[in-house]
Amino acid sequence: MRFPSIFRGDITTLKVDAIVNAANSSLLGGGGVDGAIHRAAGSQLLEECRSLNGCTVGEAKITDGHDLQAAWVIHTVGPVWYGGGRDEAALLRNCYRGCFKLVTENNINSIAFPAISTGAYRYPLELAAEIAISVALEFLGTAGSGDKCVIFVGFTPASLEAYQNVAKVVLGYELALHSGD
Repeated sequence: MRFPSIFRGDITTLKVDAIVNAANSSLLGGGGVDGAIHRAAGSQLLEECRSLNGCTVGEAKITDGHDLQAAWVIHTVGPVWYGGGRDEAALLRNCYRGCFKLVTENNINSIAFPAISTGAYRYPLELAAEIAISVALEFLGTAGSGDKCVIFVGFTPASLEAYQNVAKVVLGYELALHSGD
């Protein structure tokens, strides 16, 4: 089984099969990573997203990568954090599981995730990283995951630190860190 790794930098520059967009429910672009992906992919991404009729929280949908290095963009809508009492953890797990389902269905070998829901949606970084890493390990431990490559992208020092802190607890060591600098 391969283990996830961490990349420090801009998810839109990665040469992987798919990147994940932490989207809003309209899928029509927004701020943060969503806006960055839409800008980097070009106007054709917006046109394709219009045909998807939005996306509900916890769901995932796939589009072409258009002008990105990645062939695919998997869009998922994470939950807004309200303190943990509104099923936020289950919804965030569903985001990751939905993305991995699309990885399997589309024969995607490498995927990069941003820290879903941790920006404007205020999900605590370490709680989100724990879910991300545990669902990734769950996926990588299944038959058929083979040599799949899972990368968590940290754009900020705080997100990188959260992934490493969780990895130390869950795995007993830090994840491999790659840099786009």
